[in-house]
Amino acid sequence: MKIKAVLNRDGGTFKTTDMKTYCEKAIHAFAARGHELDCTVVAGDEIVEALDRAAETPGIEAMLAGGGDGTISTAAAVAWKAKLPLGVIPAGTMNLFARSLTLPLDIWKVLDVLASAQIADVDISTANGRPFVHQFSAGLHARMVRMRNQMDFASRLGKMRASTSAAFGVMLDPPRFDVVFDIDGDGKGEERPVSAISVSNNPLGNNSLFFADRVDTGKLGVYVADPLEPTGVGKLAFDIIRGKFKENDAVTASTAQKILLHFPKHRKGAACVLDGELLRMPADVEIKIHAAALKVLKPQPVA
Repeated sequence: MKIKAVLNRDGGTFKTTDMKTYCEKAIHAFAARGHELDCTVVAGDEIVEALDRAAETPGIEAMLAGGGDGTISTAAAVAWKAKLPLGVIPAGTMNLFARSLTLPLDIWKVLDVLASAQIADVDISTANGRPFVHQFSAGLHARMVRMRNQMDFASRLGKMRASTSAAFGVMLDPPRFDVVFDIDGDGKGEERPVSAISVSNNPLGNNSLFFADRVDTGKLGVYVADPLEPTGVGKLAFDIIRGKFKENDAVTASTAQKILLHFPKHRKGAACVLDGELLRMPADVEIKIHAAALKVLKPQPVA
């Protein structure tokens, strides 16, 4: 195949990597499997334009994207629209989609795996038409991300420390808001107060990082936390660390193919998070899954 790689040099592990050497290694790994790879390294603020250009390159048969979860989410949206297979190089802090695809998290080891990978069809979801591969969330998570973004950090470790500090801040002042749920668009909306809502691209696994074990179920994971006091947030955080958040008494878990959310007391400054990016939240959000619509490079099954 003729493959175009776009690597975000500002993404996590790549910040301390000799990118010229890395591209040479990538080209060699893919050439050994009969592929032609062209490698482009760009800054974080150039990644969207670079991915769009890559997708429009004549003769391109697949794309590689390297960086954090934000870069990979953007690349997935571009690859989906261009109907191109996407290979993921996990260079970020969490690497959630790479984990779901069972890829090695080492940026060097993953090259040989991707070079010999198979093309597979997996799910991608949209929130008001905007693609995502991990989750939409509002409430606790959005407040934590907003607080974290107000802190200064310049490294992966610094980001983790900022996230921990923000989590404690949210624990002391948990949000509470009303939302109307319309599952699968049946018109039977249910209004209830909550502290958090998360809708994931495939149900989340029993792990502490909130990633899906599979990305081909054709179902959204829907998770709602009842209004919580600080002690309740602490217990939920403990259950998340143990990978048992679904067993928390305040959490309701379900699945759907489509969900309509309406926030009747919507505030102008309300925020949500989509694949790690803090966004202004509209009063109405339609989330739906597009089953088997995204092509990806997945490891060959172990014999």
